[in-house]
Amino acid sequence: MFKITAIPALQDNYIWAIHNGKQAVVVDPGDALPVLEFLAEQGLMLAAILCTHRHHDHIGGIAQLRAVYNVPVYGRRHEKNPHISHDLRDGEQLNLDAFGLLFDIIEVPGHLDDHIAYFAANAAPEILFCGDVLFGAGCGRNFEGTLEQLYHSLQRLSGLPDSTRVYCSHEYTASNLRFALLCEPDNPAVQQRIAATEQLRVSGFPSVPSTIALEKATNPFLRCSEPAIIHRLQQRGLTDTSEPAAFTALRKWRDNF
Repeated sequence: MFKITAIPALQDNYIWAIHNGKQAVVVDPGDALPVLEFLAEQGLMLAAILCTHRHHDHIGGIAQLRAVYNVPVYGRRHEKNPHISHDLRDGEQLNLDAFGLLFDIIEVPGHLDDHIAYFAANAAPEILFCGDVLFGAGCGRNFEGTLEQLYHSLQRLSGLPDSTRVYCSHEYTASNLRFALLCEPDNPAVQQRIAATEQLRVSGFPSVPSTIALEKATNPFLRCSEPAIIHRLQQRGLTDTSEPAAFTALRKWRDNF
């Protein structure tokens, strides 16, 4: 048995800790201090670090953590990320025996070229650590590669089982939902999620994880063929109504929202 706990860090990051009472694995430790405090409070030993991509707010704490715990660091190797000890590529698997988890590695470029996601189909429900590609009701910005790559990466993730629990790396849901409501003002699922998110945040809880089903019902970047969204984009000058073109227009609109 294991638990997954959100460790708040930096301004709005979540470092995810998978733990079983003895050991812990952390995902994207952008800051070492909150991880060290969590491990000490829970009486846990760090067993490994998972990295989704090389942005500093995801890797900034790795060196300090490894100075205390000389553990393996899994991720996609990149010249600007010197911390990766075990290189992972699309289609490979990572077995975390102590937790009974077998992760499929999914390369999801479009935010950064080295971005990967970790999907455990053998968990009940399934688990996805998606870094900065898929957010609660949103998606990451396009810093490297193309918007078409980002679109296809999101399509891959949206094809995972609806029950999959989606662990993203930032508390962006409320802001993303304001944009989602502008895209689909008559979508009752968006309206319900706004209310639920507000209640979670007021009560001091994270708004994530979500599920693939919830994202497909409320996330405009997974709903690019919806007539209401196409209509809103046409009002803004969209002429090519193909899904990739609609996604591109949607992401550019969100960049300036």
